[in-house]
Amino acid sequence: MQLKYSYYYFKSAIPPETCKRIIDLGVSKLAAEKEKGINVEAYTFGDRQKSAVGDGVPSQGELSRQELKKKGIENVYVRDSEVTWLNEKWLYDLIHPLVKEANARAGWNYEWDYSEHFQFTVYNSPGGFYGWHRDGDSDHPGVYKRYIHGVTPAPMKADGKLPDKYTTDPNMIGKIRKLSLTLNLNAPGEYEGGNLKFDFGPHSSKERFYECKEIRPQGSMIIFPSFLNHQVTPVTKGIRYSLVAWCVGEPFK
Repeated sequence: MQLKYSYYYFKSAIPPETCKRIIDLGVSKLAAEKEKGINVEAYTFGDRQKSAVGDGVPSQGELSRQELKKKGIENVYVRDSEVTWLNEKWLYDLIHPLVKEANARAGWNYEWDYSEHFQFTVYNSPGGFYGWHRDGDSDHPGVYKRYIHGVTPAPMKADGKLPDKYTTDPNMIGKIRKLSLTLNLNAPGEYEGGNLKFDFGPHSSKERFYECKEIRPQGSMIIFPSFLNHQVTPVTKGIRYSLVAWCVGEPFK
């Protein structure tokens, strides 16, 4: 799908003191979960996170995991980061108006009526990254399905997480991710690398691979359709903190 505007961003939209508040909240929750023995490693569709692959190699650069496989490199992981989940009301009050404005100004006008919990993500150096992926599909096979314990035939994962594309949240059943957002929480110079990078596809009228450095200023936020391929390049120095969320709605008609 070709878009006139592939993303929309707000530069320094969130003040530094609010960014620090979010970082403190996320770091505190991560520490509490680690204290309880909870696994805070970020997981991904198909379980291609670092710990699940063992002695694999990171899927970095401009080749996807599928392209690496064609070259004989099969044991790769596509994600190395830590996450926790935030659902404080003030975060939604802060973020949702910007998403609605971007949705209108970019001309997408996607219908959405709910957003998932915020994902607070920590990319440590050296090497924290997230390889090529899409946050969601744009058609009916990609909808979230209801999970009923003891009834749904798909088994729970070994770590207790639900199977991919299943949910117990009634607000998400039958819906897809339509809009993704990333808020950069770091002050300038706190990390190097760790850029959001898009793959607009081989038939795009614009540059295919694009590192979006427009959101490096602290408090900058980017919104884009969830079906776009993107990655976070490896962090080479410091720690990258970000807040991510996905807005969901019924499949495109």
